[in-house]
Amino acid sequence: METTVQHHEQLQYAEVYISDMLALKNIFLQTQNTSKISPDFGVPFFLAKKGDEIVSFASLIMNLKGEIIFKIYDKKGATEAEKKKFSLKVEAYFKKNTTPNFRNPEQLKSSIKSMISWLDF
Repeated sequence: METTVQHHEQLQYAEVYISDMLALKNIFLQTQNTSKISPDFGVPFFLAKKGDEIVSFASLIMNLKGEIIFKIYDKKGATEAEKKKFSLKVEAYFKKNTTPNFRNPEQLKSSIKSMISWLDF
């Protein structure tokens, strides 16, 4: 009987850079099944990669109460364990960050508006 060895690439986590934006925009458009960016895209701040491919990202958004929260967008194919681990990493990063987009709702609103305008250019 033969044994099949499966190699699972480990997720790598990183802050979002401007060079990641096109890939993040594409993930957002695919997961939301839309052709236009919206305020739900938010301000991306953290991502997960498998090899060179971005598979998930977290974005700062405003909830209906005007509070700053984050939302995670995943490409298809991520396992539940990978999603859970990424969510925990994002939550820890979100809690420790004190920059204005993470703590000042007016600043985040302005940043989201600028992000959408820039990505729709």
